[in-house]
Amino acid sequence: MALPKVADARKLNDEELAAEIVSAKQKLFQLRLQQTTGQLKKPHEFKHTKHWVAQLLTVQGERARSATQA
Repeated sequence: MALPKVADARKLNDEELAAEIVSAKQKLFQLRLQQTTGQLKKPHEFKHTKHWVAQLLTVQGERARSATQA
């Protein structure tokens, strides 16, 4: 699995972006549980999910800043 691209996050509308953030945070939580219990089979997914959450939050922040400036 390749790292997700920020262009994919920018294609989402505001509602989809918020839903994707919630979904990715839930996945991150599940991965943390798996890591703690020793059931995590693909440790790279943890890094990729954290990266995806950061990209989504960055896009959300950019949109919020542009909305306040306009």
